[in-house]
Amino acid sequence: MLRERNFRRFYWGYTTSLLGTSMSSVALAFAVLDGGGTATDLGYVFAAGVVPQVVFMLGGGVIADRLGRRPVMLTADAVRFGVQATLAAALFAGPPPIWLFVVLEALLGTGEAFFTPALGALTPDIAAAGQLSDANALLGLAQSATKITGPALAGVLVAVTMPGVVIALDAASYAASVLALSLLRLPARKAPRHSPLRDLADGWSQFRSLTWLWVTTLQFTLFNLITWAPYLLLGPVLSKDYLGGARAWGLILTAQAAGAILAGTLVVGRRPRRPVVASVIGAFGYPMPCLLLALHAPAYGVAAGALAAGVGSAVSSTFWTTALQQQVPPEMLARATAFSLTGSFALGSAAFTVIGPIAAVVGAGTVLGVAAAWGILSPAVVLAVPAVRSVTWRPTRAPAGGDPAVRPDD
Repeated sequence: MLRERNFRRFYWGYTTSLLGTSMSSVALAFAVLDGGGTATDLGYVFAAGVVPQVVFMLGGGVIADRLGRRPVMLTADAVRFGVQATLAAALFAGPPPIWLFVVLEALLGTGEAFFTPALGALTPDIAAAGQLSDANALLGLAQSATKITGPALAGVLVAVTMPGVVIALDAASYAASVLALSLLRLPARKAPRHSPLRDLADGWSQFRSLTWLWVTTLQFTLFNLITWAPYLLLGPVLSKDYLGGARAWGLILTAQAAGAILAGTLVVGRRPRRPVVASVIGAFGYPMPCLLLALHAPAYGVAAGALAAGVGSAVSSTFWTTALQQQVPPEMLARATAFSLTGSFALGSAAFTVIGPIAAVVGAGTVLGVAAAWGILSPAVVLAVPAVRSVTWRPTRAPAGGDPAVRPDD
């Protein structure tokens, strides 16, 4: 797969950017907390990064399908470079006010809103013929590998220097991604034939016509609201309270990434006959660290649960993304991706603003216990939907003269 020139160029730039992002996520949390911020303040900062994704991602999908994936991704990464460089400078000058964190995270989230749907649509253009799922698995491996090295490096750097150093490195990583994207050689895009509103309506029609797609989107809308948002917000808070701080949270995130690497390595070359079923089964691993945090397990116990979550995430993401790319026409892929991701994030972004106050009343353990219970129940419900079980593997569209498609596994 890495022999494909376009994919190889993009892969290394994207991996560099992912490393910076995985480091900055740890640095951001502790920059807020070390500056005197509370769990509620941290929730506002996290929400600021997610809300723009809900607001702008549909527009990002339309623009990516109309103007081309690469121009949108280049612009998004250039914006994110500027944002992180500004935040790093503010941190070097002294503890920034919470409102500055919120504003800059909102701009960073806006960049993500345009980049992500374009990425999902770009992958089939740069993947070798017949190896689309392998390309998705390798991208997942990059995400997982950087989540091992990133938090570990960030934990050490935050402890011995300051969060601003890590944020500055993240800014540099976006510059590397811009360079890699600029080197891609892609075919020219056809001029759009309809208005943006018509494009948006066509994307919605495509999205709602696939029952399995909107059902799994609804699943992750509620999952992000009830399970994952509490984990992301209360995880670092509990780590600071009873697990030892940034190093412990870095260990937990590293274990999660290690599980994803293990599973990602195993799914390369696999072609499940029912990819959406395989994806939903993988989702059973997500709630394990929530459960162990709710029980106030020691750091290594929570890390073991995070390992299981990582395994599940690699399986779930790889096969869900591949099914989407197989089932949706290429010219609508960015829009379909945007509708699904917008739906998935819609309620989770609001959750960040209320989890802190709720946890202050009922306790973080209770919130995470409910999160774990829902995370186990929801995949079981989705597996009962016939449309989810009926999606079968489709051969990857090969370019003229390309390799023959690979048959699915039995």
